[in-house]
Amino acid sequence: MIEQLAKLEDRFEELGRLMADPAVVMDYERVAELSRERAGLNELVLAYRRYRDVESELTGAQEMAEDDADAEMAELARSEVMSLTAEQEDIFRRLRLMLLPTDPNDQKNVIMEVRAGTGGDEAGLFGADLYRMYERYAEGRKWKTEILSTNRTGVGGFKQIVFQVRGRGAYSRLKYESGVHRVQRVPETESQGRIHTSTATVAVLPEMDEVEVNIKPADLDIEVYTSSGPGGQHMQKNSTAIRITHKPSGLVVTCENERSLTQNKLRAMAVLRARLYEIESTQQAAEQDEERRSQVGSGERSEKIRTYNFPQNRVTDHRIGMTIHRLDDVIKGDLDEFIDEMATSEQAERLQAIGAD
Repeated sequence: MIEQLAKLEDRFEELGRLMADPAVVMDYERVAELSRERAGLNELVLAYRRYRDVESELTGAQEMAEDDADAEMAELARSEVMSLTAEQEDIFRRLRLMLLPTDPNDQKNVIMEVRAGTGGDEAGLFGADLYRMYERYAEGRKWKTEILSTNRTGVGGFKQIVFQVRGRGAYSRLKYESGVHRVQRVPETESQGRIHTSTATVAVLPEMDEVEVNIKPADLDIEVYTSSGPGGQHMQKNSTAIRITHKPSGLVVTCENERSLTQNKLRAMAVLRARLYEIESTQQAAEQDEERRSQVGSGERSEKIRTYNFPQNRVTDHRIGMTIHRLDDVIKGDLDEFIDEMATSEQAERLQAIGAD
């Protein structure tokens, strides 16, 4: 590991020299690329340099601690050894985590799909609650959300809602939300006060560029129709909505939220690329691990990843066995406690997988 860190430090220095090279400095795209790579190494290199400094200080302190000529100084040195040893171990743990391979999609925008599962109208209302929860979470992080398509229920819920979240690191945080979410509460329509259990499924897809997912025009069946969404008379007079069918996979994507046909097509193609990428990546992962399951399952109650119990103001994430009695805060977008714990758990599993203690 130390050899790898030394090589990365050399690369960090090389990037600095390249960015100052007159032959490179006028190529703005190249400079931006080098700058991003160097910024990505900055935290790791600083930690590695501190690790070396601590190692040097520790050697000196250990020598002083073994000097019998000055008992008082030796005692101070032994205390310093304990402190430096603890710091060295902490830096070493952080360096191991920073060297873990990162998900190449972590910095991407995401496309999220929330679908009503079991539970009828209540499932649709819960899907709407989840959408607002993610919208508020995005607002707290200064990310932008944009609805791409909706299929509403008659009582104010969603059979399905597809929306985009734009912001640096959006996928790195929201990817942990994929799965079946279960709610336990008394529906507004329940006259006898009985608690109902419903579910909604969430899928989180990294937004793909055209060069990352190649779609042949001949594989697409594109239909244009009059939107039924917001926009008043303008929307009714013009065929701005679009339905794209990817013939090889059978995937169908619709988008009608924009006033412009061009914008609706762009949004629909972004959703299609994300879905095709997810299918391909899932197939590849399945070949490597037959036990790996799809993101959201079938929406059955038994496949839950998280339960929101309103009567007890309780939220439980079943993947990590974590319970918080602040449901009102969570449903308003306070998700970081769960997401941080999921990220920590994932890091621990990856370290274990490579043989780390």
